[in-house]
Amino acid sequence: MMVSVYGRTTCAWQVGTLFAAAGAVAFLTLRLAPDTPALAALAAIPAAFGLFVLSFYRDPERSGPDDPALLLSPADGTVTDIVEVEEPLYLRGRALRVGIFLSPLNVHVNRAPLAGTVECVEHRPGKCLPATGPACIEQNASTLLGIAGEGGLRVAVRQVTGALARSIVCGVAPGARLGRGERYGMIKLGSRTELLVPVEVGFEPTVAIGQTVKGGETVLGRVPAPTSSPRSRSEQEASR
Repeated sequence: MMVSVYGRTTCAWQVGTLFAAAGAVAFLTLRLAPDTPALAALAAIPAAFGLFVLSFYRDPERSGPDDPALLLSPADGTVTDIVEVEEPLYLRGRALRVGIFLSPLNVHVNRAPLAGTVECVEHRPGKCLPATGPACIEQNASTLLGIAGEGGLRVAVRQVTGALARSIVCGVAPGARLGRGERYGMIKLGSRTELLVPVEVGFEPTVAIGQTVKGGETVLGRVPAPTSSPRSRSEQEASR
């Protein structure tokens, strides 16, 4: 089990490491004194707390099918909505959105749903409302990543903050090349991740609301055929 590179320098990671180490040392030391079982039990509490904090930054290896027509989940969590929406920042049109809620117990690393080139990274300031409510989608801080894949297919992945998840990390910039299922960032302590696919490409979801998914492994849906989706954002702006 790997530890995410996006979490090793954070305060929470350092505090978790300190609690886990201190608690473990205290617990093992007190276990050597058989007449103090209560103290040993108390010493286990900070160790357990530290390990729980450290679990936020776990980063397991994942692999999904290689079929480029299949789009992989960008995050671990539970599918909360599959709905058609307007996406004005990158796709600039109607898109099918698959929303995924990440609880504090989920892996928080985000992954690319397909191989492609990063064309857009849009940061939007906002609130930190609970990620379980509909208001978070429009009002919370977020980062949208636009990826141009093979055959002209373009998709967007949006990271959204929540009540606990107040820090979004996006470790790539426009021009970067991402492999299929490759890690590109994380939302610290959970929240929400969305996959947005242009409606006109005929994306067919293969998941249902309430289903548990794994980032970089679970297939969210299929693009039925090579698409001639609208021109990339850079092409659109160059033609103006």
